[in-house]
Order: sequence, then structure tokens, then C-alpha cells
Amino acid sequence: MPTSEQQERKSKQRKIRNSEYYDMESTFDRLYAESKNGKTFNHLMEIIESEENIKLAYRTIKKNTGSNTAGVDKRTIKSLMKLSEEEYVRQIRNQFSNYHPRPVRRVEIPKPNGKMRPLGI
Repeated sequence: MPTSEQQERKSKQRKIRNSEYYDMESTFDRLYAESKNGKTFNHLMEIIESEENIKLAYRTIKKNTGSNTAGVDKRTIKSLMKLSEEEYVRQIRNQFSNYHPRPVRRVEIPKPNGKMRPLGI
């Protein structure tokens, strides 16, 4: 029986393979490297709405057991499984067109050393 560490490593390898398959790895690597250098990002919807990213997300989510639980719209991943790739990508992009993010609510919580830590909700 594999240990939890082995399972986690296998899961990470699968995620990397999936992102390579959909040609998103270079995008994710670039974003990660830039974030490590202190860059902040705006206008990420172009990446989020890309066909490759939607397909990668779908592939990742459909393997998750939680995807069989209906969301607030009463739908599960099975409703997307009935559609062609082209159709589910179009449907998800359409949902993004109506998306307007809310501002982050910032609060500060005390740390054990007496300092405060920012928390965004």
C-alpha cells in the first residue's frame, strides 16, 4: 500500500503531465517565477478563459470525487460530460463573461509573536 507521501508525489506528477498535455506548463512556470520575484498580476482572465486551461480544469475536476456533488446551480460534472469539448468550453467561457469579482475584504489577525498578519477573504 502506497504511503501518503507516495500518493502525493504521484498526484503532483499527474498534474504536471496534464498541464504539459494542454501546453499550460510554461504559462504556470512563468507566472510562478514572476510571483517569486514580487510581481503582482492583473488581467488574468485571458489565461483563465483559455481553451487549454478550461480543458485542464475539466480534466482535473472530473477525477475529483467532490465533482459528483451538485453545486449551487444543482449541476455536477456529469452535466458537462454529456457535451462535446467545444460545447463545454463555450459554455464555461460564457459563464466567465458574466463574472465580476468582488473586492477582497482585508482584516488583520494577531500572530503568536504579537505581530499582525493580513488575511484576505
